[in-house]
Amino acid sequence: MIPELLGQVPPESTQTAVGYPSLFLLVVLGSLVPVVPTGALVSSAAVVAFHQTAPFAPAMVFAVAALAAFLGDISLYGLGRRGMRSRTGSRRLKSLREGVAPDRLAQAQRKLREHEVPVLVVSRLIPAGRIPVMLACLLGSMPLRRFVRGDAPACVAWAATYGLIGILGGSLFSKPWQGVVAAVALTLLISATPTVWRRLRHG
Repeated sequence: MIPELLGQVPPESTQTAVGYPSLFLLVVLGSLVPVVPTGALVSSAAVVAFHQTAPFAPAMVFAVAALAAFLGDISLYGLGRRGMRSRTGSRRLKSLREGVAPDRLAQAQRKLREHEVPVLVVSRLIPAGRIPVMLACLLGSMPLRRFVRGDAPACVAWAATYGLIGILGGSLFSKPWQGVVAAVALTLLISATPTVWRRLRHG
């Protein structure tokens, strides 16, 4: 009976039931642990959604990614604030500080004082730009409410950007796997560009 019922479930329904929750959890995890390539995940999901028959599948990818990124950012910021109030600090806050070069932190603090919300938005779009700015917000004792006002549009812009990369990849190729490969390659290239640029400038 169970195999018969499973056999009646269309593949797209199965992909949707598994795909959206998985995307949500992975993006939240990637927001908390920056080593997870969340941009590539969103782009890949957008490619698959583009090739589905459901008309609002790409929009669902965008909504899930934006919400997950926002919740992950708020959770990480909350942990950071908790560490700032603690006498002994926290392991998470310590790892954030160790992963940011002093000059990048000073630059983020300076820009944050000049343009608060735009800097938060741009930091989400620039690879490896989110953590220095978030740390600058923590060290500047930015209230959670103010951080939320800047982070919400940042997460929307981030999800839209990587979702559009996926849609572009899906539109260029007839098979989803080809679009996924193209989207992942593009997101990895974007992620590597700042590091290569810094090495060229200082090398």
